Amino acid sequence: MKNELNKPLDIKVKAYNRLFLKVYFNYAVMLLVFAVLLGFIFMKLFENSTMKIYSARLENDAKKISERVSEFVETDDAEYASYVEILIEMNAPDTDVWIISNAAAKNPMSDKFENIKIKNIDLEENHIQDVIQDTFNGEIMSKTCYMPIYGNTMRVVGYPIYNENKEVIGGVLLSSQKESQADTIDTSQKLIYISAAMGLFISFIIAILFARKLSQPIVKMRKTALILADGNYNVKTGIEQKDEIGDLATTIDILAERLLENEQERKNMEQMRLDFFANVSHELRTPITVVRAYVEMLVDGVVTDSNKVANYYDRMLKECKSMERLVGDLLILSKMQNPDFEIEKEPINLIQIFEDIIRSIHAISKKKNISIEISKEQESYIMLGDYDRIRQMFLVIIDNAIKFSDINSSIYINLSYMDKLIISIEDQGIGISEEELPHIFEKFYKSKLRQNATGSGLGLAIANQICLRHGGNIKVESMPHQGTKFTFEFDTCMSETELEEYETTH
Repeated sequence: MKNELNKPLDIKVKAYNRLFLKVYFNYAVMLLVFAVLLGFIFMKLFENSTMKIYSARLENDAKKISERVSEFVETDDAEYASYVEILIEMNAPDTDVWIISNAAAKNPMSDKFENIKIKNIDLEENHIQDVIQDTFNGEIMSKTCYMPIYGNTMRVVGYPIYNENKEVIGGVLLSSQKESQADTIDTSQKLIYISAAMGLFISFIIAILFARKLSQPIVKMRKTALILADGNYNVKTGIEQKDEIGDLATTIDILAERLLENEQERKNMEQMRLDFFANVSHELRTPITVVRAYVEMLVDGVVTDSNKVANYYDRMLKECKSMERLVGDLLILSKMQNPDFEIEKEPINLIQIFEDIIRSIHAISKKKNISIEISKEQESYIMLGDYDRIRQMFLVIIDNAIKFSDINSSIYINLSYMDKLIISIEDQGIGISEEELPHIFEKFYKSKLRQNATGSGLGLAIANQICLRHGGNIKVESMPHQGTKFTFEFDTCMSETELEEYETTH
C-alpha cells in the first residue's frame, strides 16, 4: 500500500473531457445559437423594413400619379392618353397602374380617364374590393393579397383622386409583385449569411484562443499539483494573472511554500526527536552505569567494609533520585507540549507564590548569603492559573539565579501592572553569553559552566512551556559578568471586583 502511495501521480484525462474542448464547445454553441437567433431577428426586421420602404415608395408614386391625373381631369388635356401610356411602360413589368373612376361620386371622373374597367374584374375574387372602397372613401390604403388575375401575391396601394372641390372622383391603384422585392431580400439575405458565416469563423478562432488561454494556466496548475503530490515542494506555477485564475495560482504557490516550510519543520522535528532520544539515552546511561557498577561490586563482595557499603548505597540513591527527577521533568515537558493537555486554572496570588518559593529555597540562598528582595505596588496580584505550575516556573528561574550568582549578592523580584501583568526576576550573577542566549529554552541545552554540571537541561524549557500555556511570554536580557534579567508578561490580572464576580459564578 505504501508503494502505491509513493508512485508518481499521472492522472490521464480523456480527450473529450478536457477543459479546452468543453470551454470551446460551449463557447461555440453559444456563438452559434446567438448568431442564428440574431440573424433570424435581423432578417425579419430587414424584411419588414424593406417592405415598409417599398410600400412608402408605392404610396408616394400613387400620390404623384393621383395629383397628375387630377390636373388632366380639370384641364381635359389631350396629352393624358400619352401620359398613361408612358406611365404604364415606365412601371412595367413589376408594377401595374390602375386608374379607376368613382361611380358613386356626385361628379365622377370621366370614363376616358380610366385605364381599366373594374366591372370586368371579379373584385371579390381578387380581394381588392376593400382597397378600392377605402380609397373611394378618401383613405390611403396598402395591402398584400393574392390576386388570381396575376396568379401571384401582390402588394396593392390605393390613393384617392380629388377634383377641385376635394371630392373623391376616382382612385389610383398600384399593384406590384412581391417576388420582385423577395429577390432583393434574398440577395441581401445571402450577403448577411456570408457575413454571419465569416463572423462565426472568426469567432470560433477567437474561441479557440480564449479556451486555450483559459485552459493552459489550469494545465500548469495541474502539473504543479502533481509535482507537489510527489513531494517536490520547490516548484512554482509561474502564472501571473490579475484574475481568479491568478489568485488560484498564487494560492497554489503559497501552498507550495507552506508545504516546503512544513517539510523543513518536519525534518527539524525529526532531528529534534533523534536528538531528544540521544540526550535522554545519554542522561540515563551515566547514572545507570554508575548504579550497575556499585551493584556489581556489592553483589560480588568486592566491597565488604560497612562504611563503604553505606557510602555506595548513598551514591546509588542519589543516582536514582537524579533519574527520577529527569523522568519527571520529561513527563511535565511532554504534558506542556501536548495541545490536548488542559491546565486547570483558578485565581492565584503571585505574592503568595513568591513568598512560598522564598521559604522553600531559604536554606540554599543562605549558604551563599544571597538576599531576595520583592518590590510591589500593591498587596496582591491575582491571575488565573495553575498554582503548582506557576510556582514551578518561577522556582526554576530563581533557583538558576541562586546557582549562577556570586556569594553576598542579591536577587530582585519586581511586580507591576499597567496594560499587562509584568514580573521581572533579576540577578547579579555571571550572566549568559550572546551565543548561548538564543538556545537557553531548548530541551537538554546546558552551558559548559561548572554550576550547570548536574542539571538536566530541561528546567528553562519547562518554564517556557508553562508560561506559554498561561498565555504569557518570557524575555531575557543578559550580559556576561553583569547578571541576567527574566521578564514575564501576562495579559490578564484580576481586580478585586473581578475576583468577587469569578468566585460568585464559580
